[in-house]
Amino acid sequence: MKHPFRFLAVILFAISTLLAQQPLPSDAPASKEEVEKLFEVMQVHQQMRQVMDVMLKQQTAIINETLKKRYPQTSADRIARADQMIADTMKNMPVDAMLDDMVPIYQKHFSRTDIDAMTNFYGSPTGQKMMQEMPALTSEAMQASYARMQKQMDAMMQRAEQVVKEDQEKPKSVPATPAPQQKN
Repeated sequence: MKHPFRFLAVILFAISTLLAQQPLPSDAPASKEEVEKLFEVMQVHQQMRQVMDVMLKQQTAIINETLKKRYPQTSADRIARADQMIADTMKNMPVDAMLDDMVPIYQKHFSRTDIDAMTNFYGSPTGQKMMQEMPALTSEAMQASYARMQKQMDAMMQRAEQVVKEDQEKPKSVPATPAPQQKN
């Protein structure tokens, strides 16, 4: 062998080429781009906005009913201002930043194989139908649970009012003043 180093270099190159072509382990984490592709196929941005719209309607109804029950003297103008405050809060939710926050969570809980499988499913006609029906499913589920949620909200408000009432009824403790020191 005239050139052992050249031969070794060729062998190392061949081995590195083979290793580079090996598939990644199935439990390899998904890349940020792969998770973002899943979000795109799932229409997560639009879905979040639609769910937030449904939540806005439901929360506004619950809060309005609670305000009217608890504070019957509250004017329609005040309720409208509360509604506008809730709407502004929901409108200004940073959905893109929230999605960025979700990427590492998906990477933690799902492998590259999982993300690929979900991307394939949600890219399929059945997956797309599921995504189209999700807002209606969410809305109907919230409507079905509205009475239960209102009951819980009423109970929570009663407990909060009871705590406030008890705090107001407690005698205010007077801070102890130190006894004057005698001068010798």
